[in-house]
This record gives sequence, C-alpha cells and structure tokens, in this order.
Amino acid sequence: MSPRSSWKDRVKIIALVEDWNHVCCRYRLRAFEAAIQRQGWIIQYISLSRQTFPRFLELRSLKHADVVILQRRLLPVWQLQWLRKRVKTLIYDFDDALFFPDSYSSHSFQNIRQSKRFQATIELSDAVVAGNPFLANRAAQWTESSRISIIPTCIDPSQYPTAVHKRKGAGTELVWIGSRSTLQSFKHARDVLQEVGRQIPGLRLKVICDQFPKLSHLEIVRRHWSQETEAAELASSDIGVSWLPDDPWSLGKCGLKILQYMAAGLPVVANPVGIQQEILNQKNIGFLAETIKQWVQAISLLATQPSQRSVLGSQARHFVENNFDIKQWEPNFIRCIHHATS
Repeated sequence: MSPRSSWKDRVKIIALVEDWNHVCCRYRLRAFEAAIQRQGWIIQYISLSRQTFPRFLELRSLKHADVVILQRRLLPVWQLQWLRKRVKTLIYDFDDALFFPDSYSSHSFQNIRQSKRFQATIELSDAVVAGNPFLANRAAQWTESSRISIIPTCIDPSQYPTAVHKRKGAGTELVWIGSRSTLQSFKHARDVLQEVGRQIPGLRLKVICDQFPKLSHLEIVRRHWSQETEAAELASSDIGVSWLPDDPWSLGKCGLKILQYMAAGLPVVANPVGIQQEILNQKNIGFLAETIKQWVQAISLLATQPSQRSVLGSQARHFVENNFDIKQWEPNFIRCIHHATS
C-alpha cells in the first residue's frame, strides 16, 4: 500500500501490550515502527488492563482494526474467543516460554492454566511470531508451521557507542543489565560472583536496574536504568555478564541482555543455557562458563588483557550487526503481516 494512501485506506494495526514502554514492546514492536510507516500503515498500542470489565471495554474497541497483535498476554479462553470473533486478523507475538512456569514460580496450577491458554491462543491466531526456534517448535504443536515466523528480539546497533578497552586489572568493570524480576538470578549466581570478587581484587560490577543486589566481595556500582542512558552505560563498562537458571523457562529466552552487551562492543561471559550457549558457541565473541573455576578464569583473562577484550568486543559487535540488526529483520516482520492478512 502506498504511503500516500488516505488515512481511511491505511491498514490499522492495534497492538495489545503489557505497556508501551515494556521491554518486549520496545524491542519487538516499536522497533519496527519505521518499517510499518514506510508501508503507509498505522499502529496504535493499548496496554491491556488486568481487571475484567476495563479489559472487556478495551477489547470491544478493536472492531475497527485491520490487524490486532496480541503480545505475550495469555487471555482467559472465553475472552480470547470473544476477541477472535470480532477482529479481522489476529497475530500472536511472544518471546518467553509462557507455557512453562517461570524460573522462580512454584504455582503448578497456574502453569496448567497458562498451558491451556497458550494452546488456545496459538490455535485461534492467524499468524504466530516466535522469538526463537524453541518457542516456534512449541507453537507448531497447535498450528500449521506455515503460520509461524521466527523473528528474534533484535536491536539497532547504531544506537550503541562502542566500548574503549583501556582499564586493566583493578577497576575493571563487569556489567549486568535487567529488570528487578530477573535480579533473582543473582541469588543463584551469588557463589560465582563472590568467588570472582575474591580472586580478582579491585573488580567491580555495574548493575543497571531499578533495584540492586548486595555482594560482600564484589563492589556494586549502581546505575538506575534509563532508556536514554543504558547504551552509554554499557559502553563505559568492560565485560558483560549473564547467568540463566538451567530450566525449561530459560530455553525460551531470546538473549536481549547479551545482544546489548555485544552491540556495545563488550566481550560476554555467560553460562551455557539456551540462546546464550547458541550465540557464544560462535568463535571469538566471549566465553561460556559453567563452573566457578571457569568463571574466574574467563573474567581474570579478560580483566588483565584489554587488547583481548577489544578484539572480542569488536567481533561481538559485528556478529550482532550481521545477525540481529533490526533493519535485517524488518522485511520478515512486514511479510508476516502481509501473509496473515492475505
């Protein structure tokens, strides 16, 4: 459709999201706004209420949309069926293993309910956008593979300055970025980080978040997360670190954290789980570390060799540019919408 088409003739997309500024909305939908606009389409975001009646009113307002993108949320089946009857095209986008309990949940009943909702959502959607092959394979149990597209959570590397690796030894700065919900991983990685701090004197850990952990043997540098400053904060660090629990939920993760590190020109040290293992199995962009000894060895090597950090960080940045750049995936996103509406 021509960008010059009248407003009334344009494809109207409404995205039902957690929040306009939620990380999934920013990186999986808002990231493609330029491509949407080039098509002459319009996209509007609605943060779905968690209360039944207000949400019902929100769903009623969707009848004028050409395409509704439901992101991550798993609605009660009756609400989903009601929505399906009233919208022309329904696309489901997800980037987590929502059919499993998350790494820190103990509610098995909730998992059964979520699994049923997930099945119904996949069955009733015209198209499904999954963040990685593991998620796509799960969705394929409930719909035709031709309806499923894999679009990774990707970023715009041009928005990230590149780290200048000069620090050596004491003062070298690890960095971790994430939300308070994923900070729980620090409870499981605490022994690793404590030992790294003991064996590498002067090492610091920058935490970019809205809540901060405490470690007795590793200095924590607090940085409150801001969309305006996150890229610069990463680029002023030396080594990106990430740790995921080895469980089914983590297999659905799409690796945004380590992709941000790599875009900022940082080498990465992470444990070999899910997409972290897949990405870091590539040569010369970082280290996979499982045992405490492996963590200490990897970080010690990088802390004492800034030239090595620079080489690995540069190659990590190129890897992101070649595989996870938003511009590379824009055609896939647009094609998915065209296919769903055809």
